[in-house]
Amino acid sequence: MKNPIKIIVVGCGNMGTSHARAYHQLDGFQLVGLVSRNPESRERLSAELGGYPTFSSLDQALAHGPADAVSVNTYPDTHAALVRQALDHHCHVFVEKPLALTVAESRELVNLALEKGKKMVVGYILRVHPAWEKFVSLARELGKPLVMRMNLNQQSSGQQWYTHKQLLRSMSPIVDCGVHYVDIMCLMTRSRPVSVSAIGAHLSDEIDKDMYNYGQLQVRFEDGSVGWYEAGWGPMMSETAFFVKDVIGPRGCVSIQDSEKGDSDDIEGHSKTGSLRLHHSQLDADGNFAREDEIVSTADEPDHDGLCRLEQEYFLKAIRQDLDLTDHLNDAVHSLQIVLAADASARSGKTVYL
Repeated sequence: MKNPIKIIVVGCGNMGTSHARAYHQLDGFQLVGLVSRNPESRERLSAELGGYPTFSSLDQALAHGPADAVSVNTYPDTHAALVRQALDHHCHVFVEKPLALTVAESRELVNLALEKGKKMVVGYILRVHPAWEKFVSLARELGKPLVMRMNLNQQSSGQQWYTHKQLLRSMSPIVDCGVHYVDIMCLMTRSRPVSVSAIGAHLSDEIDKDMYNYGQLQVRFEDGSVGWYEAGWGPMMSETAFFVKDVIGPRGCVSIQDSEKGDSDDIEGHSKTGSLRLHHSQLDADGNFAREDEIVSTADEPDHDGLCRLEQEYFLKAIRQDLDLTDHLNDAVHSLQIVLAADASARSGKTVYL
């Protein structure tokens, strides 16, 4: 067996914890450090996993001993600096989305990874989700153009509202969450986005007046497809229709449906599907539907930790098999470009042409 990839996990919150569990379980990785500014979070995670060295900074962890890779799971405004530091130490990088706060900085990091000859994977968790892969595949069979309707609103309080307020210091919900769903739209259409429009609303005195905690973007594609994405965070958000994932084409539509969907603050529910409903638009000679709707069960889909494990299996494969990640990284930059254009549109009130 090859020597395991020695990896440092930076950030011991929700995502960092799930990824650390994956590294702990996978034979191809060896955890050599847990990094967090919060002593309680890193010590808790270390205790859960049987005792790993803990550090208050990536500097300390890198100085402690050799590492082959770094996993970045911190707030978005810290990603670029940590990724650059890891690459400068000749480490492979897994980084939660977004790669950076600007398109220019994202491209710089992509170029740096290529220059160093290191693998860099951005955490687009829906790309490894079996049910979402099926959702994309079925959407591609509906003909063109596509109409894509998606949202993820989160009614939050307590620790989750605190986390959302921390995120809102650097980016809006349509940027932070939007990259996932814009990426899915791009995969479904396989077409170039041409323009983006967006609206936003500031709904809380607890956040900066220049930031909005509710937003909606609309994107037009070169093939005539259109899509919208809506996201809002905070204690004021509605629990009604907070999870819509629906795609329409000339031949019918496909929708994610889950009659047992929990509350909007349930992290497990954000990627959970339950089932896919495929509707066919074909009519018979009498003008009635020629085919009944099909229900595609996804009951055996992985949970959140299972999805994070799939991401890390892909990261390990990219390193071991020297995968070409050019398309993966370009897609990460393009989806960020689209949501940042949406943010500019929301602030200016004008359509942004790409």
